[in-house]
Amino acid sequence: MSKILKSGSGWRIGWNPAAGEFPGLVGGENWAVELTAAELNDFCRLLAQLAATLDQMSSELMDAEKIACEAESDLLWMEVAGYPHAYTLQFILNSGRRAEGSWGVAAVPPLVQAAQTLQVF
Repeated sequence: MSKILKSGSGWRIGWNPAAGEFPGLVGGENWAVELTAAELNDFCRLLAQLAATLDQMSSELMDAEKIACEAESDLLWMEVAGYPHAYTLQFILNSGRRAEGSWGVAAVPPLVQAAQTLQVF
């Protein structure tokens, strides 16, 4: 498997199988954090779950109603907040080197799409 890096305005996600302990990467405009394979797997899985939850909730909410949803694994915590069609994303690593990051409304849709196509596991 070769190195994969997907990026756009305000976001990055990547996989480098030759990188040893931290083959995954997520980042924002001015920051990045390397992740273990398990952390990147959980990041992608939880992000997909949160995006699906917001999509399902969109028919239940009034147009001006905001929502916040959390998801967590042993490795990381994630939250989306805002409207079902426009929301922010935040994550915190729960173990090891401890790190956190967030993305604004404009960066989240392409990050979600890239995470869904990052099939490295």
